[in-house]
Amino acid sequence: MKPNNNTNKGVDYWTKRISELEMPALCSTVQTLEKLAKDDVSSLALLGRSVMHDNALTSRILRVANSAIYHKGSTQISTVSRAAIVLGFDAVRNICITAQLLSSLLESKNLAPAVYQRLIKLMAKAFQAAMLARMMLSDYDDDIQEEAFIASLLYHIGESAFWSIGGEFTETLDSQLTECENSVEERSVIREALGTSFSQLTQSIARHWGLGELLIQAVNYPDDQRPEIRSIFLADKLCEILSQEVIDKSELDKRISQAANFTGLDEKELTLRMQRCTKATHKLAEAYGAKVLIDYLPDPKRINKLEPSVPAVELPVFEANLNVQLAKLRELTAFAINKADFNQIMQTVLEGILEGVGVDRCGVLLLSPSRKQLQPRIMLGRDAEEMKQLFIIDLGDKKGLFSLAMEHKECQWIDNPNAKKWLEQCKELKTQLPESGFLMAPLLVDSKVIGFYYADRGPSERSFSEVDFQAFIHFSQLANVCFTVSLK
Repeated sequence: MKPNNNTNKGVDYWTKRISELEMPALCSTVQTLEKLAKDDVSSLALLGRSVMHDNALTSRILRVANSAIYHKGSTQISTVSRAAIVLGFDAVRNICITAQLLSSLLESKNLAPAVYQRLIKLMAKAFQAAMLARMMLSDYDDDIQEEAFIASLLYHIGESAFWSIGGEFTETLDSQLTECENSVEERSVIREALGTSFSQLTQSIARHWGLGELLIQAVNYPDDQRPEIRSIFLADKLCEILSQEVIDKSELDKRISQAANFTGLDEKELTLRMQRCTKATHKLAEAYGAKVLIDYLPDPKRINKLEPSVPAVELPVFEANLNVQLAKLRELTAFAINKADFNQIMQTVLEGILEGVGVDRCGVLLLSPSRKQLQPRIMLGRDAEEMKQLFIIDLGDKKGLFSLAMEHKECQWIDNPNAKKWLEQCKELKTQLPESGFLMAPLLVDSKVIGFYYADRGPSERSFSEVDFQAFIHFSQLANVCFTVSLK
């Protein structure tokens, strides 16, 4: 059935079809959450009940709620209603919507390969744009960041929902669009086929489902200078440019400059934050069970490739340095004789490992109060800030590498986490551990393990030697003596 070529009838037809036939689960979830948001008394309990019938959805929500991006605490979140208490209702509402959206779209059946790829690319661009919008609002309240995230994610919901329908109609339109030479021609073909535009379809779905005024206003008034709308607009434009096979450099420069002005950052710092944001997006896509999106995420690293005259900001690659080792070991020896501050010892031992042993990054991971996780206390070297946010080790698996090392109080040199002898112990940590290997040693106070020293050369992909491992052990053992003395 093809709708009449009248804009209003076209919008109504597609909105009704998508809501009632194609994506009823998402429509129902959004409308239920909207009702719960207006009922402060019973919303938390009802929130859990509203999704508990869908085990896959509940599992996905809890996996995301416990990810390092959302949950900074040590206690595992085990129910949706508990997640709402810990993270806030708005955050969990958005996790629910995102999880259901990805489920509805990724599980679209019987799509032609070309249509499916178009849908995946569109979803990946929206997912990355949502993370960039949130990143650009990092100085604003969490509720503003969350509101911008979900509005940015749904900024093209009309188009995404249309392609998920599948069938001959979508295949014909996909084929027609591939032959268009510019965006103006594309918009004309879409309006002729659907009786409306994707933008108008997004607005209609947003109103019908109760997706919030911010999304409607962001689509209606993209030039509005309010921070939320500005971040959504810029994130969408940047991801649109970066997802193209051939990048329009002048347009990219323009949007980078606008985003830098908006955030108050210089352009180099903005670019670095965009790149870190992409890594965080990869982690979040995995938590949502949407790994299929990762290969299609717009890549901010392409910005640097367009700017060979502006080198990427890189920290130095430290080679083993015996003089630095000796100087830092002397400092630690002095701390062992005369009590020193816990943080001072930690900083000194990590500087010795980083600059003396010659690693790319290192840190101290401390046990959480519940002893169920290891969390970064301090990290030095490359990607230190990102690791501090994401390098959280779950100790639930008693046969896992860190759990066993804690039990046996062992120093370990894992030369290759994918090697057969390590594979079983490292299987839960594959996304966090570099293939080039790493070093770890228990942090002991009075023979009790309270954490671990960690070091790797992942970014430079250099391997370790036995001499490196022994130097690392020397530092960790002397530091343990200092910690024991300092706490007496």
